[in-house]
Amino acid sequence: MVNPKYLFGILSLALLTSLSGEKQLIAQSPKADETKTAMPNPSEHFMRIRKDSRGRDVALETSVTRYELINEEGNRITVDLIGAVHIGEKEYFEKLNERFEQYESLLYELVAPEGTVIPKGGGREEGIPTNPIAAMQVGMKTALGLEFQLEHIDYTKDNFVHADMSPAEFSASMAANDESVVKYGLRAIGQSMAMQSSGQGGSNIGLLMGMFSNNKELRMRRSFAKQIKDMESGMVMFQGKDGSTIIDHRNAKCMEVLKEEIAKGKRNIAIFYGAGHLPDMQQRLISDFKMKRGGQDWYEAWALSDRGKTKTEPKK
Repeated sequence: MVNPKYLFGILSLALLTSLSGEKQLIAQSPKADETKTAMPNPSEHFMRIRKDSRGRDVALETSVTRYELINEEGNRITVDLIGAVHIGEKEYFEKLNERFEQYESLLYELVAPEGTVIPKGGGREEGIPTNPIAAMQVGMKTALGLEFQLEHIDYTKDNFVHADMSPAEFSASMAANDESVVKYGLRAIGQSMAMQSSGQGGSNIGLLMGMFSNNKELRMRRSFAKQIKDMESGMVMFQGKDGSTIIDHRNAKCMEVLKEEIAKGKRNIAIFYGAGHLPDMQQRLISDFKMKRGGQDWYEAWALSDRGKTKTEPKK
């Protein structure tokens, strides 16, 4: 018999993956092409599925991508964009914690009032969550056998700098930009149904089949990794009259904090945000800060293979 908590996880994943096809339609929109400079596909440049020599999925990986410049005083300034998925292997978050120690400032995302302190372990209470998004995250964690980011990233470190909107700023931006969660939900459902009927959309059959697999977690990860990679690159769907609050306006706030940190004399900085934010951030670093893209490392977020656990050391 299928565990009820696991069944809820399956339903959560099925609901979330129904949004992933949106990005294909948005990418064809003339308005999107007119307002944004064409950028690399983030699923190729900030998140990827690594395969073995036989083309089998081995791991879902996120990147650390470097940008740098020499300022007028001759000082070298580096900014690393560190992509994230919000549920992952415990070892993945531990490796990121180690990486974070090398930066003078680590700018992070969290829609929260200024001064909010995230305790070690995330402060998450046990039991059934009443928030629907939190409930969905619990379902995903259960189905995939992964861990929450907030439970394992140590936000108490001195170099961590909040670089996101407050709830009041977020709400005001949404209202001014004619955005709402309801509009996004209806748009995503409608576009997903259109793509399914045209044969372009993805299928949730793999998710349902995972319920009856001998290795449920691994089967689910393989199926969902392909979907989440597209979901991260499809964040462009959240658009209002002037870009989107979720991506554009929050990223703009982060860039303001970045300018402040550079003005303070910080030279070695990182930005830790969801991978879906990074294409727009890359564009801002190149166009507004006149930075050049440098090297890139990759970290394994999810193991997708049962042929021996792969190491989570960064890969070039």
